[in-house]
Amino acid sequence: MKKTLSLLARKMGMTQVFVDEGVRIPVTVLQVEPNIVVSKRTMEKDGYTAIQVGFGDIREKLVNKAKAGHFAKANVKPMRHLREFRLDEKQVEGIEIGQNLDLAILEGVGSLDVTSVSKGKGYAGVMKRHNFSGFPASHGMHECFRHGGSIGMRAQPGKVLKGKKMAGHMGDELVTTLNLRVIRIMKEENLVLVRGAVPGGKNAIVELQASKRTPKSISHIGGMVLEEASKNPMKASKAGAKAAPKKK
Repeated sequence: MKKTLSLLARKMGMTQVFVDEGVRIPVTVLQVEPNIVVSKRTMEKDGYTAIQVGFGDIREKLVNKAKAGHFAKANVKPMRHLREFRLDEKQVEGIEIGQNLDLAILEGVGSLDVTSVSKGKGYAGVMKRHNFSGFPASHGMHECFRHGGSIGMRAQPGKVLKGKKMAGHMGDELVTTLNLRVIRIMKEENLVLVRGAVPGGKNAIVELQASKRTPKSISHIGGMVLEEASKNPMKASKAGAKAAPKKK
């Protein structure tokens, strides 16, 4: 299976744009700074094929000697972040060290798979972490409204099973959001506008990869806008009375 080349970008925040149909869409702004190829991995030397990409500026005094020598060998300026992307052997051969991977990679792409580290939520209880409903807040209930309940087992197996939903550290883990619709690519500003939830906070480093899924359709775009039926029975009955022909 052919592997897809990825790009590194920085999450700038959210805004809204108007598309040609006049519909306002909320989007997440991703800034694609220079992605410089620092090194290549070959089957003969490393046992696998991949490229190493540098991202983000950094002052030279903050780079240790080992990394400084690594960048000097590639004849590129020091970068703050390094990521490695597995690719096929033919793909690696077509990429040169020092090459800048730009937005041309995403040309014609309808949706993206975005990977980043999610926001850390600290130590969270079972209601926030696992969506537990909690205990009844009625008379006779003691101070255990938000507790997780009993975790005990019978004599067999006599232990708490692995994976038990309990309180603990929440967030701050690698998350991939699939099939985010690309709304606009602004090459001059090196910006990509996508619709959907991008993991991570502001200034987070995200990995962009062309999705293999069919792009999601957006309501009210590319077709007739249909008025949704009211869920209120009173409003529905009034609307039906207005539409019904009057008796003579």
